[in-house]
Amino acid sequence: MNTSGLSWTKRIAAVATLGDEHRRRIYEYVLGAGEAVSRDEAAGAMDLPRSTASFHLDRLVREGILRVEFRKPAHKAGPGSGRPSKLYSPDLQEVGASVPDRNYDLAGHLMAEAISRSTSEGVPVGAALLDVAEDQGRESGKPDDLLGALKELGYVPSADQSGGYRLLNCPFHRLSQEHEDVVCTMNGAFLRGVASGSGSRADCVVPDPGTGHCCARIAAMEDSAES
Repeated sequence: MNTSGLSWTKRIAAVATLGDEHRRRIYEYVLGAGEAVSRDEAAGAMDLPRSTASFHLDRLVREGILRVEFRKPAHKAGPGSGRPSKLYSPDLQEVGASVPDRNYDLAGHLMAEAISRSTSEGVPVGAALLDVAEDQGRESGKPDDLLGALKELGYVPSADQSGGYRLLNCPFHRLSQEHEDVVCTMNGAFLRGVASGSGSRADCVVPDPGTGHCCARIAAMEDSAES
């Protein structure tokens, strides 16, 4: 997977971990190997002592960048070959983060899925985008924890004076500046799905025009009932 499935803090930590040249080179080696690799293989490929390679490999595992499996390599034979080896493979296919938190991968996924659905089902692409965004939003919700879901998705909810929440960050900011109608409509559908998937009413998501924040906010329930 890529880092879009991780929380913002974990993505930042992953990028920081790869700031070390040895770890970055080892990650790139494991990523390009095409199969799980051992500590000895990584050490040989990077021209590092086995202990150094092992240290960096295990650090990448702790950060969720690599994963470990224990098995006998197919090419291993001879005495002691029956014992499984500790092997490393990528848990993340790419590592990226931004400050503030943005999620352009998600926007790209939603738009590509909408075009695919529009083509296969013969529906307008705009309608397909709304359906796809709301479906994905429901999958991204957290049962009985709408605020927690919004925080994980990068919206930065902040209580307002009306009893609702303003969303201080837009994960699709740059796209929304260039394609406001499409992106803000998609974002609204996605947020309604998140609300539903978290056990809240979809109509708690209401427009919040202006600059410096998301184009939608979470209204107090009595406000949403009147909207």
